Amino acid sequence: MDERSEVNQTGVWQRSYWSWEVLFAVAYVATALLVLFDDNGPTTAKIVAEAALAAIAAGYLAVGRRLVQRDHSGRAQIVAAGVLMALMVTAILATTTASFALFIACPLLFMLLELRPAAAAATLLIAFEPVSAVLNGGWNSRLLSILLPMTAILITFSVLAGKFTTDVLKESHARAELIRELESSQAEVARLSREAGTAAERERLAREIHDTLAQGFTSIITLTQAMESELDTDLSTVRRHLALAHRTARENLSEARAMVAALAPSDLATGSLPEAVQRQADRLSEEIGIPVQCEVDDALPPLSTAVEVVLLRAAQEALSNVRKHSGASLVRVRLSAVDGAIRLRVEDNGCGFAPDADGTGFGLRGMRSRAEQVGGKLEVRTGANGGTELELEVPA
Repeated sequence: MDERSEVNQTGVWQRSYWSWEVLFAVAYVATALLVLFDDNGPTTAKIVAEAALAAIAAGYLAVGRRLVQRDHSGRAQIVAAGVLMALMVTAILATTTASFALFIACPLLFMLLELRPAAAAATLLIAFEPVSAVLNGGWNSRLLSILLPMTAILITFSVLAGKFTTDVLKESHARAELIRELESSQAEVARLSREAGTAAERERLAREIHDTLAQGFTSIITLTQAMESELDTDLSTVRRHLALAHRTARENLSEARAMVAALAPSDLATGSLPEAVQRQADRLSEEIGIPVQCEVDDALPPLSTAVEVVLLRAAQEALSNVRKHSGASLVRVRLSAVDGAIRLRVEDNGCGFAPDADGTGFGLRGMRSRAEQVGGKLEVRTGANGGTELELEVPA
């Protein structure tokens, strides 16, 4: 049993064990006084009985208090029970009056041993009381007529009280074990929660980087390649591409700062969702030189930041795929309110939808994951007249 369980058990005993120690002290003092002032029997017998009783008290204080609080009966408890019985038999045989110490000896046996061996040991110990009466007063002892029926009563009471004591101890130890398991379970739940939180945060950051920084760097690479091919032929176009690359780099820096500060996307921090989507469309048109039509309903309802982020990131990813894969000459972006939902549709007239071999590209997977987080759904398909259609619908 580990340290926490022992601490829990200690707390249980501290709250209830004091009553047993009060009984132990009272019974010991009363028995010692009765033996001391008993007029029957030689002085030597009294000394032997008092010495045996004192040894029981000293042994209990030195070792017994610790042994009885353990949750199992081991070799040390068995040895302690044997020593206790030997001392009690010595005291009882020396003078029958010492049998009053059975009030502490019998409970101790049940605390030290399992129920059956404790019941047998207590029965044997109680039986020495009439034996002592016969040895010290003969068969005609007037105590014998009282002690015989009392012995039967004491044995019955001792077994029943011992069973009660054993049940209380078992319940106490079981409760301590339950508390230990609960603490262990709570620690495991906390560990799993931390791991789940770390994994979720890692996935979120991966999506943010893919949807912002990676796309921005892709745009810069595309622009620098275009500048390289036009450097000797069209300086005005090179300057325009250079300005666009500079602006994209600055926006990437803003996104990185927003990510570090755990803010909303910088496009949303400086304007509305329609304005942010329009800027994405204009940027694509400037980068690859094709018309990008962007239509936004005038009556869009107020949206939560989480929903706006999902819509903006989906638009960014869709336009990035157009840039990288479609070869389109025309793109349409539509943001509208439909039947209590917000719908984003991005269409192009390019080569059509060609998903990854396993259908789980990171961009598409990230968009689906974002949509599911706000209760939305995403569809990507090849259009009726070729090209690709992306449609995202989220609750308003």
